Amino acid sequence: MAVGVVVGLTVGPRSPLLHKDALVYKERGKARVFEHPRAGAKRLAPHEGRTELVMHVSARVRGSDGKDYFKVRYTLEPEGTTGPPKFGAKKQPVVKSRTLEGYVAVDLAPPVVSPVGHWVLSVLNPLGRLFMRLIKMVIVPLVFASLLLGVASLGSLTRLGRMGGITFGYFLMTTAVAITIGLFCANTIEPGKYLDDKARDQLSRAYSDQAQEKVKSKEAVRSGLLNRVVDMVPDVPLHSVAGPRPNMLQIIVFAILLGVGFLMIPVDRARPALQFFESINDVMVRVVQLVMELAPFGVLALLAGVAGTAGAGVLAALAVYSLVVLWALLLHVTITYGLAVRLLARYPLRRFWGSIRQAQLIAFSTSSSSATLPVSIRVARENLGVSNRTASFVLPMGATVNMDGTALYQGVAAVFIAQIFGMDLTIGQQLEVLFTATLASVGAAGVPGAGIITLAMVLTSIGVPMSGIALILGVDRVLDMFRTAVNVTGDLSATVLVARVTGELDLDAPPKDPAD
Repeated sequence: MAVGVVVGLTVGPRSPLLHKDALVYKERGKARVFEHPRAGAKRLAPHEGRTELVMHVSARVRGSDGKDYFKVRYTLEPEGTTGPPKFGAKKQPVVKSRTLEGYVAVDLAPPVVSPVGHWVLSVLNPLGRLFMRLIKMVIVPLVFASLLLGVASLGSLTRLGRMGGITFGYFLMTTAVAITIGLFCANTIEPGKYLDDKARDQLSRAYSDQAQEKVKSKEAVRSGLLNRVVDMVPDVPLHSVAGPRPNMLQIIVFAILLGVGFLMIPVDRARPALQFFESINDVMVRVVQLVMELAPFGVLALLAGVAGTAGAGVLAALAVYSLVVLWALLLHVTITYGLAVRLLARYPLRRFWGSIRQAQLIAFSTSSSSATLPVSIRVARENLGVSNRTASFVLPMGATVNMDGTALYQGVAAVFIAQIFGMDLTIGQQLEVLFTATLASVGAAGVPGAGIITLAMVLTSIGVPMSGIALILGVDRVLDMFRTAVNVTGDLSATVLVARVTGELDLDAPPKDPAD
């Protein structure tokens, strides 16, 4: 982990050790290049396109309109055609690449970065994406099979109701406690008063476009408790699985209902189908073991990408806010989870913290509770001594329902953004933050950046401008790593608690080395 951070900071795009003279646009259509350094000048190509575009900065000049401009040079490669030529159409001439020179307004340009550092990350990024894809590949079959088997193996609906009630109640209770801790720390330290107007304006300009794109998500529109209940049930289960982002909540609901169905039919008729899902589950567990062989390299690539892209400068701009979030997360982990594990579950704390390190590391590097789920199940079974039945039931539910770290961050962020805009939140408004963030965390997507979507709902509920989200996007990716690790820690603490209550905790089983 440390190696990835060092690589990102020392040879990444924003490294202070490398010369910076490049502008990188993730989508070339967003580049606004002008023929002359003045307002109203003719805009040069590209006008559209989704491919990446790298520009070389040769100078910084003052335009006739009083603004600063970068003088840039870039090579514009033709984008591929949308399909084969139509019959009878004229043959189109071959479009060659061309090199252009123009000017980009400094206040509209992305940060100037090192071309060498950008190249280093472009080499490492495929390895990180490969690791993420391999983990995500097994999520749906493993979650579905393990949860279905966990429900079907309970033997009765009464036992299912007891285990489900304990699990869900624990998640709601710890989520409410997490938000309370976040609100207390934010109101005590008041991080919003440490950001001056100049820094606020710079952050708003730099991240306003990203903020608008994130809050346009359909998930932000579907608010309200009844809508969420309806959205939990899939109309066509295959639709929940298809697509780049499977709807894990719908998959979990369908798996639980199917498991309940198996409980309601004779055992001899259910056994053939259950044996099939047992085979699927065993195969997926073996695949996870193979994928984890790549973990050191995948984690290095992912952390190098985050550290190299964020850089130290962005973290310094919002240092107080970041420290408040991290301090609140630390309090929640040590106090709330520590007391729950030691007093309620009567589980040795030293063994607990030592056994879950691998799951925390994967959660930290991927920023995804769902991607960490296969590793969490393995850790619970092999290191914590939790039964297969309990781990298969609690952890998939936790990856979707339990978002303590995300909920805590939303409480801090809501108060921070309100303070930036000079708004003093009343007790009633903060109680509304507590209620809304608790409900919003139930069913929030366990993927990177999902907390921004639910934060938009929280800000809307208390009348704080959603444009304030742009102020925290600069450090959101880094904080997302910490709060995801907290989410996964909460899932595993719930697992040992439920296993203790249901009598399915084996402390005599020797924990395996997390590195195995």
